[in-house]
Amino acid sequence: MTDASADVFDRLHATVVANRLGDPAQSHTARLTAKGRAKIAQKLGEEAVETVIAAMQDDPAAITAEAADLVYHLSVLLADAGLSFDDIRAELVRREGVSGLAEKASRKG
Repeated sequence: MTDASADVFDRLHATVVANRLGDPAQSHTARLTAKGRAKIAQKLGEEAVETVIAAMQDDPAAITAEAADLVYHLSVLLADAGLSFDDIRAELVRREGVSGLAEKASRKG
């Protein structure tokens, strides 16, 4: 990983936060935000499906492109919820060293 890409997620999220309340005619992020969380979530789901399709076609370039779209739309959803990639990092740190099966079982209930 290069220094330039090390914090690309944080730079992406800062851009999303800065643009989300901008002019919807000038910003896709603002346009999506103006449509509300349900539309943001729908777009995130569409990008997830497109990522899965690319994976099933075994197309690394398409997987990469669709995953980038997925991360962007995740960032928009996080911003709308007042969250960031730091919140995801903290959750992953909390789960570190815990079996995936044990972690999933702890959420039932």
